[in-house]
Amino acid sequence: MPGTDVADEEVTWSILPEAPTGDANRDRLRSADDRPRAGLGRLPRMCGIVGYAGLGPSENRVEQASAARDGASDRPLEVVLEGLRRLEYRGYDSAGVALVGPGSAEVTSAKKAGKLANLLAELAERPLPAATAAVGHTRWATHGGPTDGNAHPHVADDGRLAVIHNGIIENFSELREMLAAEGATFLSQTDTEVAAHLLAREYRAAGDLTAAMAATARRLHGTFTLLAVHADAPDTVVGARHDSPLVVGLGEGENFLGSDVAAFVAQTKEALELGQDQVVTITPTTVEVTDFDGAPAEGKRFTVDWDAAAAEKGGFESFMDKEIHDQPHAVADTLLGRTDASGRIVLDDLRIDESLLRAVDKIIVVACGTAAYAGHVAKYAIEHWCRIPVEVELAHEFRYRDPIVDAGTLVVAISQSGETMDTLMAVRHAREQGAKVIAVVNTNGSTIPRESDAVLYTHAGPEIAVASTKAFLAQITAAYVLGLYLAQLRGNKFPDEIAATFDELRDMSRKVQTVIERGEYVRATARSMADADKVLFLGRHVGYPVAMEGALKLKELAYIHAEGFAAGELKHGPIALIDEGQPVFVVVPSPRGRDQLHSKVVSNIQEIRARGARTLVIAEDGDDEVRKYADEVFWIPKAPTLLQPLLAVVPLQIFAMALATAKGLDVDQPRNLAKSVTVE
Repeated sequence: MPGTDVADEEVTWSILPEAPTGDANRDRLRSADDRPRAGLGRLPRMCGIVGYAGLGPSENRVEQASAARDGASDRPLEVVLEGLRRLEYRGYDSAGVALVGPGSAEVTSAKKAGKLANLLAELAERPLPAATAAVGHTRWATHGGPTDGNAHPHVADDGRLAVIHNGIIENFSELREMLAAEGATFLSQTDTEVAAHLLAREYRAAGDLTAAMAATARRLHGTFTLLAVHADAPDTVVGARHDSPLVVGLGEGENFLGSDVAAFVAQTKEALELGQDQVVTITPTTVEVTDFDGAPAEGKRFTVDWDAAAAEKGGFESFMDKEIHDQPHAVADTLLGRTDASGRIVLDDLRIDESLLRAVDKIIVVACGTAAYAGHVAKYAIEHWCRIPVEVELAHEFRYRDPIVDAGTLVVAISQSGETMDTLMAVRHAREQGAKVIAVVNTNGSTIPRESDAVLYTHAGPEIAVASTKAFLAQITAAYVLGLYLAQLRGNKFPDEIAATFDELRDMSRKVQTVIERGEYVRATARSMADADKVLFLGRHVGYPVAMEGALKLKELAYIHAEGFAAGELKHGPIALIDEGQPVFVVVPSPRGRDQLHSKVVSNIQEIRARGARTLVIAEDGDDEVRKYADEVFWIPKAPTLLQPLLAVVPLQIFAMALATAKGLDVDQPRNLAKSVTVE
């Protein structure tokens, strides 16, 4: 392609999971013989991004280039809207577009909160002019609620520049102060508008949109993909990526950008993979790639080997499968921006006075279902780190049992949607009794955080499948952050101890990825057990809530009887359920540091195996003791005992999904269940 800096290698495409650690290997491609199951890789989630430059397919490249200079069409808007529709599977709370064309003094744009239909209605009432380039965005709110004003694109440079953004800019606050002092006017609460004004500032200095984008990217901390159009360059879209996905679609007389190939797979199967920390500039006939320092860089050509229908689930067979693969990012993103330059934990969303948090004498976690099991994990960690008693209450029982709650009580309400009615009513009751409430939720602008005293967002991105996976890991991660913050605030642990634990927590996303990559053995085991009619789960300490969550997943998805027990309870009754061939999952704690706990669980394995159970053991790499007593072992990386639930639950998620799939069931929409329970 003229003007395109692309390696000649043609490969069948499959994206590897992106490591959030900045590893240089994150951007490599697998060959066709080394692809994930079903030949489909992981596609990241959250906001949808589409960019387009061109007037439409043309065999005559010279004629097409001339048309781009002299005319405009409706195709840029049509392509961007179609791309946004195909990205709806990610979930979103607002949508918008921006267009540029020859002779226009400003970009033209439209954006609306809510579904894409709201934007389409706005465009029908107030049509936008023909164009030569366009960008479009579906937003999942992080900074600022889901409103028209916070929707993307954001406009700067006297209306001549428009920017869309996926990710989280961690240093947006200090940049906003600098830009405001220079005269920038902000109309939203978003971090994205900061990037727009910063890009406008750099453009005024450089006079070139590509150079300005590179300069802007060098100033930003966090994770981001940015796309921009400017009235001075009406046939151009410029993008940049850091720890957030961006893919180029290669057409004839037109080129595309997308947060994943679903954005343009209906238009072209030829694409270009961008590397980490790269800027891309597309016009109707060229694609140019540089690094953030402006040096020329190469991309790799690939051919998309699946169709538009598969793209809507990110190339996976189900949303649940996709969301399981999202979990390394869910953990990493929940940790973003939680520490300052000195390494201290900072929770800017907590609007509760520190003196009140220091005075807390009891914590009550209120939640339902999977979120309640996340709360049980939180109990072990917070009590150990903070030496504060923690109770875990099912939200629907909380206000009916006349709980003891007062001004010294901190209530932590956990809900993926932020709309769970049982949890909302528990929040209201707790506040009526004088308690302070911190919400741990995934959905910005939802009711529970609005009615709480403070909020800790999980940043897991949209979760479409009814059975929760990545939200569970993100909730546990957020609870760990809260526990370490309280320990720091109250002086329960030394700063170096907190920093060391936080570093271990950061490394968990990499380890979660390792567990996912080992998942085929779990799937094969599940397929061999498709006729099972009951499965038991055992665990001790933090392994107990993991066992309960594993049982819940199997009940939700496979419609078979499954129960999770504290392993020590076996001899008090449940061992009567064990007969020949009974499948029993056992979550084994690390043998390092808690030898007695580990030996007790190994004894439980021997106890049930002696009675004929089929033992399916989740154990740490190198734990040779369990090999002698396990029929199957699902190995997970070494991790501190309190952090192990982030790893141990993943094989149980994969098992439940694979067994339900083997039974021919819909894993995304289990019978009788809803994603958000908004009634009591």
